[in-house]
Amino acid sequence: MKGTYLGEFEELVLLTVGILHDDAYGLGITDELEKQTKRNVTISSVHKALVRLEEKGFLKSGMGGATDARGGRKKRLYELTASGKKQVNEAKELRNNMWNAVPKVVWQGGN
Repeated sequence: MKGTYLGEFEELVLLTVGILHDDAYGLGITDELEKQTKRNVTISSVHKALVRLEEKGFLKSGMGGATDARGGRKKRLYELTASGKKQVNEAKELRNNMWNAVPKVVWQGGN
């Protein structure tokens, strides 16, 4: 397994795979990321992240069934592994702990 550091974009990709659950494939992930983040995302950046995340053991993939809409081609579907779910939960806990550690006065405009 490659290093387990999780970058922001990788975290977003993992979350998107979770959102799409049984229909998480490259273009679908790209479209959902754009919808959720309201920023442009390239399919190549998503594919690179998917490869890295699979190498790290956070995702696994397999080929889905062929469809007429895709000209009979199969699509590679991704799903979170137990390690990937754990990593996303740890990232969420870290962010929540850090948000909770910011003194209220910071958000209230005081010194």
